[in-house]
Amino acid sequence: MKVVILAGGLGTRISEETQVKPKPMVEIGTQPILWHIMKLYSAYGFHDFIVCLGYMGHSIIDYFNHYVSNHSDITFDLKRDERIIHNHPIEPWRVTLVHTGKETMTGGRIKRIQHYIGHEPFMLTYGDGLADVNFDELLRCHRDHGKIATVTATQPMGKYGSLSLAKDDRVKGFQEKPKGDGSWISGGFFVMEPEIFDLIEGDQTILEKEPLEKLAKSGQLMAYKHSGFWQSMDTLRDKQVLEEVWKTGKAPWRKWD
Repeated sequence: MKVVILAGGLGTRISEETQVKPKPMVEIGTQPILWHIMKLYSAYGFHDFIVCLGYMGHSIIDYFNHYVSNHSDITFDLKRDERIIHNHPIEPWRVTLVHTGKETMTGGRIKRIQHYIGHEPFMLTYGDGLADVNFDELLRCHRDHGKIATVTATQPMGKYGSLSLAKDDRVKGFQEKPKGDGSWISGGFFVMEPEIFDLIEGDQTILEKEPLEKLAKSGQLMAYKHSGFWQSMDTLRDKQVLEEVWKTGKAPWRKWD
């Protein structure tokens, strides 16, 4: 199953970093948050990635173009004009980088990669958040209920819009602001059936608006409740929180060791 990562936004709320790099390339520890996200999916056996590029997309292309040389010991034989790579850290990844437009909205970016997905279900997330979501359980939940889409629901300290959930975990709608602690929000980790493409009109379609709202109203959007770690990286303070967690050596999302 392919994993789609939305990595084209401007990241204006963390402009201290994104003036010189796209948000997914902001580093946690010594690696971009995009790397952390991909390592998490890969730990569960998801190795085929489609990254939707936009703002400063060339930076992400350069990162993967030099990934092997930047993560290996290298001998340069200048006389023979040869390069010998030692200790190559082989990642089982297949990474497709797609230019989806600098101004394209989230739904539009997904629409633009439809031909890379085909008529298959796929994982979807944003390039700016980390969690210890169990993707095996998320996928099992999605397959069990048989609806078009599943969104991971989480409960951080309230500052985000919240999801309104029915007793059977069907998403009934969205609220712009939470009404106190205990509200469920979208954690940004989805599983979607290809029917989602039919709900996206074009570049200016915002995934979180018409497409997901239509699915919610028709009973085709379900929630997978995640009670573990979740942290987005919207601000410099959020980045610092993730940095501190990583430095402990016990980051909850580090499932690959």
